[in-house]
Amino acid sequence: MESCDLTGVRNLLFDLGGVIMDIRRENCVKALTDLGMKGADELLGLYRQSGPFLLLEEGKMSAPDFRNEIRRRAKTPLTDAQIDAAFNAFLIGIPIERLHALESLKTSYRIYMLSNTNSIMFESKIRDEFAKDGKSLEDYFDGVCLSYEEHCAKPDSLIFERLTAKFGILPEETLFFDDSQANIDAAKQMNFRTWLVAPNAEFIDVFKKP
Repeated sequence: MESCDLTGVRNLLFDLGGVIMDIRRENCVKALTDLGMKGADELLGLYRQSGPFLLLEEGKMSAPDFRNEIRRRAKTPLTDAQIDAAFNAFLIGIPIERLHALESLKTSYRIYMLSNTNSIMFESKIRDEFAKDGKSLEDYFDGVCLSYEEHCAKPDSLIFERLTAKFGILPEETLFFDDSQANIDAAKQMNFRTWLVAPNAEFIDVFKKP
C-alpha cells in the first residue's frame, strides 16, 4: 500500500458507505424488485441515486412520500416495514474493527462524517450499527454532515462548503476518505487532502507505519 503524508492533518473526514459501512447495492435492487418495484436497478446507484432515491437522499422528498412512490411503482399496498427492510438491504453492516479504529483515531484527530444518505436508513440500520459496541454514533464523530439534512449531495461542491462552514475546519488540514473517484475529485477541487478507498481496503491501514 502506498504511503500517505499525514503532515499537518488535524481532521479526518469519512464517507460512510464503502468506507466505514459495508454495502451491497444488488441486495437492495433484488429486495425492491421482489416487492414488485420496476426500475430499481436503473434508479439505484452505488455512489449516486436518481429519481425518488435522489430526492429522498437530498431531503427533497419526505420518507412517507417516498414510501408512497415505491407503492405506486410496485402497484402494491406495501407496508412501511416492508419498504424500509428492502431499502435497508443496501447496508450490510459495520465490522467491529472499524468502530475500534475510529475510536483509536479520535485520540489524535477530530473525526467527521460526510455521507450521501437518507432519513430511513440513517435513523434505523445506520444508528443501530454504530450502537452495537455499546456506544452511539455521536461517540465516534466530532461532527456529521448528511445529504438529506443539507439538501445537497456529493460530488456537489456545496455540501463540502456546508461542512467546512458548519464545523469551522480547513480543507488543507482535512484528510477525506471516500470510495468514489468523483467525490475524491470534487474534494480535491476544494483543497481537501484525499484518499480513495479501494475495494476491500481498510482506512486504518493509512495510519500504519511501513
